[in-house]
Amino acid sequence: DLDITVNLSKPEKDPKAIAAAKLMKQSGYPKCQLCMENEGYAGRANHPARNNHRIIPVTIDGNQWGFQYSPYVYYNEHCIVFNGRHVPMKIERATFVKLFDFVKQFPHYFLGSNADLPIVGGSILSHDHFQGGNYTFAMAKAPIEKRVEFAGYPQVEAGIVKWPMSVIRTRCRDTEPLIDLADKILTAWSGYTDEAAFIFAETNGEPHNTITPIARKNGDMYELDLVLRNNITTEEFPLGVYHPHQELHHIKKENIGLIEVMGLAVLPSRLKEELNLLEEYLVEGKNVRDNEMLEKHADWVAEFTKRYESITKDNVSDILKQEVGVVFRKVLEDAGVYKCTEEGRMAFMRFIDSIS
Repeated sequence: DLDITVNLSKPEKDPKAIAAAKLMKQSGYPKCQLCMENEGYAGRANHPARNNHRIIPVTIDGNQWGFQYSPYVYYNEHCIVFNGRHVPMKIERATFVKLFDFVKQFPHYFLGSNADLPIVGGSILSHDHFQGGNYTFAMAKAPIEKRVEFAGYPQVEAGIVKWPMSVIRTRCRDTEPLIDLADKILTAWSGYTDEAAFIFAETNGEPHNTITPIARKNGDMYELDLVLRNNITTEEFPLGVYHPHQELHHIKKENIGLIEVMGLAVLPSRLKEELNLLEEYLVEGKNVRDNEMLEKHADWVAEFTKRYESITKDNVSDILKQEVGVVFRKVLEDAGVYKCTEEGRMAFMRFIDSIS
């Protein structure tokens, strides 16, 4: 089952604005909201106060990092683990080392990283950080759809996860083989092109392929989920081919980051008011197209209302929750580089078979 939450405290971010923020020269003090200097900071006009904010120092792979609980608390014990230095996100071998170093120290927590490229990354690309917590997401519960083997790694269990996005799960009692294999998969994916599947490693010198990794300990086994990402854009899909397509933007337009990848929809605050008003319109039979705020939802409403004999004040809330969930599933399907079709799975296996 997918989870859904509405973020009432953070504005909806445009994917292009997020990409631009990574390229901006950082100035001021603190440089961003993830910097160590936020602890006790009094704030300024364009930066919130953090007077009572406290950071727990942790050592990750021999370096100083910070640990704090997220102000948004999307799930149980939602934490942010961030680099002590203001350096940009980068997915590399060291990323997998750091993830497992943390999980070894806090085995009841998972830890994952957003991807390091615009569109497929999170809302902050300018400061290296991870997110974790004491929570089991829907993706972690998803079974292996097809088992695969990687030459040279007999001790590693691996397979394609039954999930709308394209996930390779690896499992082992030791972390070193998982780190080595993940680095191999990342290197292969970073340079991988399959024109038939519309996968391009780069266009005009701009890289497109990266990975969203999630590490956890499950019983005696360490697990590493590697979610394949690609941020290519086209005239038809200017915000990304593997990004929520335009017809879903009335619900979700922002980047599909780590938390969404794992099955928790973080939806914009505007939806609280819009969905409440939509309930009224549906129950009273009003025309959604007549309302400027709700007009963006009109095609969606016209499509899903056909499936229900009657919509009343007793069932309208459950219906909308169900239908928003259907949209979020489509969001994840759009973000998946390999679709859950026979053709998509064949293309997925072409990539896996290419890893050597």
